[in-house]
Amino acid sequence: MKQGLFENCHRAEWDQFSQRLDLLERGKADANDGTSFPKDYRRLCQHLALAQERGYSSYLIDPLQQLVLRGHQQLYRHRGRVGAHLLAFVLAGFPRLVREQWPFVLVSSLLFFGSLMGIGVLVYLFPELVYSLVPAGQVSEMQSMYDPAAGHLGRLGERAASDDWVMFGYYIMHNIGIAFQTYASGLLFGLGSVFFLFFNGLMIGAVAGHLTHIGYGENFWSFVIGHGVFELSAIALAGAAGLQLGWALIAPGRLPRSEALRLAAHKSVLMICGVMLFLLLAAFIEAYWSSRTGLAPLIKYLVGAALWLVMATYLIVAGRTRHAPE
Repeated sequence: MKQGLFENCHRAEWDQFSQRLDLLERGKADANDGTSFPKDYRRLCQHLALAQERGYSSYLIDPLQQLVLRGHQQLYRHRGRVGAHLLAFVLAGFPRLVREQWPFVLVSSLLFFGSLMGIGVLVYLFPELVYSLVPAGQVSEMQSMYDPAAGHLGRLGERAASDDWVMFGYYIMHNIGIAFQTYASGLLFGLGSVFFLFFNGLMIGAVAGHLTHIGYGENFWSFVIGHGVFELSAIALAGAAGLQLGWALIAPGRLPRSEALRLAAHKSVLMICGVMLFLLLAAFIEAYWSSRTGLAPLIKYLVGAALWLVMATYLIVAGRTRHAPE
């Protein structure tokens, strides 16, 4: 292809790319804001390579090289901000979002933690009640796992250190499955989220009450207190995100239900991103800390209490300053 024809075919693309660069360089646009800038940049690089391969004149190659250089600077300068945006979300954006959605968080927490603590007390006082909620085989398995006769942490303490990474992966998949189920079922006008919050609370509370009643409480509580702060909080927040979806369908206000759901989904997905981070932390602690048998239960209780305090402080205080990054 002759140089003139090549220029005529692609001149409009180059001009458009140059105008886009002008906006980026003046700070009026973002190279990663969902536009086709990365794709256009790669196409420009292909045009430059073709021009050089075909031996076109420097009057064409030099301007294309300048465009490629400017595009490279803008593309990777903006990509370098991704880490900063992620850090800002973790340190300020996520706790601010949780506070903004406090009605859903409150309802979800009452459903989950209320059912957990309520049934836990009832099972502790009326032991036979556990078999009405949890299959006998599962109750027997839990007892063998935390049996003090097997040493500190019962059967959980028998795991080899080399298996920790396997359990880390298992905990991630298991916990994410529960959280996503609780969240996504909110599309059933919130009823699904209500059910799974209440159900999971009942199951966890029943097991906790039963193990405490039969004298296995020290092994159980010293194991769960560390990772429980992130795992249980994540379930409650996933439920809050699901309730937000359900409420958008129940009470869309003046918006069409589809638009109300779209807006709710945007915020709830951000909530789930924070939930995933909590579940990663929970899985790491459960695999590498909770199962450690060389630590006295008192140390685990103190660390667990400190983590609960840190969690409460983070969700209540972080991101309150006006100048906190978005």
